[in-house]
Amino acid sequence: MKHSSIKNIITIQHPESVHHTNGMIGSWTDWDLTDNGVQQAANIAYNLKSEIENREFSIYSSSLKRAIQTAEIIGKRLNIPTTQTDSLRERSLGKAIGKSVQWLKENIENEENTIYDKCFSDAESRFNVWQRLLPFYNEILYNNEENMIIVSHGDTLSIFNVMWLGLDVAMLNDISLYGVSGGVSFLHQTADGKRIIKRLSDTSYMKSS
Repeated sequence: MKHSSIKNIITIQHPESVHHTNGMIGSWTDWDLTDNGVQQAANIAYNLKSEIENREFSIYSSSLKRAIQTAEIIGKRLNIPTTQTDSLRERSLGKAIGKSVQWLKENIENEENTIYDKCFSDAESRFNVWQRLLPFYNEILYNNEENMIIVSHGDTLSIFNVMWLGLDVAMLNDISLYGVSGGVSFLHQTADGKRIIKRLSDTSYMKSS
């Protein structure tokens, strides 16, 4: 569905978190950013400020700590409060939460061949994340905000990207639009409703200038 409202959305995949360094699952385990991740978030904030400081933005963040910390560092630099939402959380891996990647590999219950498959009976499928994300997506698409920053996680943002392009959820079985840790993406909707991804997962913002 097209909606004639200009939108500029900057999505940010949180930078280095403790689970990137210790072999543990990310998912819903509430990891902090590493010291390096904090510096990366500060660099993202600094580099973004010079680019967008003359425009008014709002910030939405996943309610997991590593995303909140990223959003608050950016929000402090831009003088913008952060709105937290569970909708932007990473995918729940059920009983693997709090466990190591190795444990997951050794104990996985089901292979995930489609978007409807769950690695554990109490985990979310990618389709479940799509359903969780959709109300938030519709809310920001049809609200009166033109400029938004969204801080979330890799799998969740990969689903958001497919949603943004107006593709059917089933396309997630055939394509991936993944970014990387600390990547900054620029999404735009024109006045006549055309959707554009201008840049996908630009890692240059993490670097000190």
